[in-house]
Formats: sequence, structure tokens, C-alpha cells
Amino acid sequence: MDDMRVVSVNVGREETIEHGTRSFRTGIRKRPAEGAVSIGSDSVAGDTISDKRHHGGADQVVYAYSADDYDWWSEQLGRKIAPGTFGDNLTIAGLPSDMSVGDRLLIGDVLLEATAPRIPCSTLAAQMQDPGFGMAFRRAEKPGIYFRVLNEGEVSAGDAVTYIENPAPVVSALDLYRLAFDNRPDPAALERYLEAPLAERMRASIEEKLSAARKP
Repeated sequence: MDDMRVVSVNVGREETIEHGTRSFRTGIRKRPAEGAVSIGSDSVAGDTISDKRHHGGADQVVYAYSADDYDWWSEQLGRKIAPGTFGDNLTIAGLPSDMSVGDRLLIGDVLLEATAPRIPCSTLAAQMQDPGFGMAFRRAEKPGIYFRVLNEGEVSAGDAVTYIENPAPVVSALDLYRLAFDNRPDPAALERYLEAPLAERMRASIEEKLSAARKP
């Protein structure tokens, strides 16, 4: 995981996206910012989160996506998919498609800790103007990942990224991603996953699945 770097820091303001008969007020359309952007413990400067029920919060402050995975999508879709299209705050070259929860990224003074994968939603399909994109995104298993901010600071395009592996990994982002679509999860696996430093929304989802799995 050498030579990781920030390709762009992306922020978005709330916009209306029309898709079919539905209308979405969302901040998913993020665009590369110029210069340094402040990354705080609860927000990215200049960025908007419209749906605070499902996005944002202390455990999902930053969403990062791999520039290499954007290249893959561009090839698959036959058109250039620009950084920020999927709502990512950080587009990072060399970022792996999978990480363990608890893995960290150091970018200058900013220290981020991985907490959960991104699960596709109807807003993403609307952003892509494709009702089938949610399923395509699911099958691709390139979800990107959310981070909590352990140390604040500023990040700019071109900054080097240091990858720090969790010394005691419990669960990977892809394991959690697949779990989101699993109707018959293994209770023992769920109990183990709860030992990881998960985002609270992901923790609540796992606890709900565990409760259902324990019912006779």
C-alpha cells in the first residue's frame, strides 16, 4: 500500500436531483475543492449532509473512495466517472477496495479510523440517473468506506497517505458489506463483529440482526 495519495478533497452543497417521479434533496454531488480543506471531528468544512438519519455523525465524518475503483467504474460504464460522484469526501489513489474496521489513514495531521462500508441507496441511483445502479454497485463490491476523525487538520489534493493496519483486526469492510444483504447471518460471526470499533449505525444494524438470529 505504498504511494497512496489524495487525488481530491470533495465537498458538496445541497441540491435537488430529479429521478423518475422522485425528487431528492441531497449533498451527494461533491466536487473537488481548491486548496486545503479542514477535516473536523464532526464535519468536513464546506460540505453538506442532507440525510442526517443515514449519513454523517461522529463515526461517519469522512467517506473515502479509491481512485483506482473510479477508473474501474469508468471502464465498466464507458464514460469518465469523476472524483466525488459517489459522494466521497476523499478520493485516494492506492486505497484498497477492502479494509479492516479499525485500520487508519494518516494524512498530514489528520488521523482517520475506518468504521463501516458505504451501503448503496436510492439517492446513489438517482445521482447516477440509473435505477439499476444500486444493484450494480452492490455486485461490484467496491463500496468505499466511512471514517471517524481521531485527529483534526487540513487535507489537500496531492497529500501523501500513510496506511496503518489495525493490529488486531476483527472484521473487514467487505464482510460488513455482504452482511448488509445477508438474511441468514451466523450469530457467532455477528457477536465477533461487535468487538470491532464500528460506526454506531452499523453496530445497531448488527445488534438487530443478532437479536433476530437468536429468536427460535
